[in-house]
Amino acid sequence: MSEVRIAVEPRTEFGKGAARRTRRAGKIPAVLYGHGSDPKHLSLPAVEFARAVRENGQNAVLTLDVAGSGSELALTKTITTHPIKNYIEHVDLLLVQRGEKVTVAVPVVVEGNAGPGTLVNQEVTEIEVEAEALHIPEQLEVSVEGAEVGAQIHASDIKLPAGVSLVTDQETLVVNITEAAAEMAEEPAAEAGEAAEESQEG
Repeated sequence: MSEVRIAVEPRTEFGKGAARRTRRAGKIPAVLYGHGSDPKHLSLPAVEFARAVRENGQNAVLTLDVAGSGSELALTKTITTHPIKNYIEHVDLLLVQRGEKVTVAVPVVVEGNAGPGTLVNQEVTEIEVEAEALHIPEQLEVSVEGAEVGAQIHASDIKLPAGVSLVTDQETLVVNITEAAAEMAEEPAAEAGEAAEESQEG
């Protein structure tokens, strides 16, 4: 997980009107909290923050250069987006320290092709792990290559990088391999039969 440096500014105005003005200026209202310190109200550059999340994932560790008060190391905790217009409305940031362990949700990516006649059901798309703030995995991969009907992958089956431990319940079902519905398999054959009949009639 790479570290991203972003210049931010303290916010002195609050409320919906102030938040709208902040967003119109191309910035995102944010709050930095943690380690028992008073919350700091900041504004993040919208384009730079969106790029950092896009390129490094939501668990990107940010070095915040706060105008007038040095730098802080932070982890993105919550991103609130507009339900319709899809722009970022607000961000909660968690203050972290180098070497500190944090609990985060990491995406699970399914790779490979299961055996013929199977259906791959991904039951959960992310699991929680504990990792050092600067060594959070961007994603965790599980392979279903050649898996047969009845195969299951639980959280405990996922291989974790060194220094990363599982927080999600070990028995959590992540991937379930089931039999492909018979109707789905029969449809192409039925369509082929209908096409053959039509050609004979023509």
